[in-house]
Amino acid sequence: MHFLVTGGAGYVGSHTVRALLQQGHTAVILDDFSTGHRWATQGQKVLEVDLRDLSALRNALAGQQVDGIFHFAAKSLVGESAKDPLGYYQTNVGGTANLLTVARENHWNRCVFSSTAAVYGNPLTEIIDESHSKTPINVYGETKLVMEQLLERLSEAEPFGAICLRYFNAAGAANDGSLGEAHDPETHLIPNALKAATGNGAPLTIFGDDYPTPDGSCIRDYIHVADLADAHLKAMAKLQATSLDAVGYFDAFNLGNGIGFSVKEVFAACETVTGRAIPHQIGPRREGDPPRLVADATRARDILDWKPEKSSIEAIVSHAWAWEQKQANGI
Repeated sequence: MHFLVTGGAGYVGSHTVRALLQQGHTAVILDDFSTGHRWATQGQKVLEVDLRDLSALRNALAGQQVDGIFHFAAKSLVGESAKDPLGYYQTNVGGTANLLTVARENHWNRCVFSSTAAVYGNPLTEIIDESHSKTPINVYGETKLVMEQLLERLSEAEPFGAICLRYFNAAGAANDGSLGEAHDPETHLIPNALKAATGNGAPLTIFGDDYPTPDGSCIRDYIHVADLADAHLKAMAKLQATSLDAVGYFDAFNLGNGIGFSVKEVFAACETVTGRAIPHQIGPRREGDPPRLVADATRARDILDWKPEKSSIEAIVSHAWAWEQKQANGI
């Protein structure tokens, strides 16, 4: 089948493209390369276009065969979103509206959307399922929630199918270290810990070691990027198997390992895998950091037939380390 992957030069998008190719599908990548990387496009056809430009988007997609859309393209930094709310709404919400306009004009009626646990806001429970209230506390989360709502309203108005995947902490890399995480700035814990181990990154701070958790540090749900890619393919398979002749379809699923690992456990795994100490210090708690934030992904397991295959923190870190070593060596 032929798929359009917006943001396919980014972290999770590029791994999903690889998974599609491994299953014998073809992918056209649409990316403006504001944060994506040309080396991550894996030789696939690339349409370099800004989703905010409806005319350019129409021209770029004219004549394309599209059996389904994977929509990853979005701005995604929480701090930046507070400083540039207009830009975030223009890119994330306006860009999605333009994409759906062109999809509707071409009768492309299936979309898997890369959403986030940020739509839930401050957790009211330690384990979060899809029924949890959705009250995002930052502009990034707000825009992702509006994007979800737009897809849901479209599915209510016409025969359009959409699945939103809300994932928690994406981590890891391809098993062989050939594809991985390369954000600028890098905000994720594992790559920053590994950079610190190589001396290519600054020492880290554990924000608080007095939380009501077994070792006093915060617990978060880390999910391997390859498992995320697999979930996107399973979500698209669900949409392909769903008849959209008369009515639309919409659903949303959490993606996580359902276990959670503390900051100190992540550091210990990084030290075990690398054989090096992770330089760090203990700092005060950050305001708004909950002690434990873990996904309940039961519905994804039951409805999408998905479960994480690489759920150990050691596997996640070992794959990320293979990628980090290649980066550090300029490969």
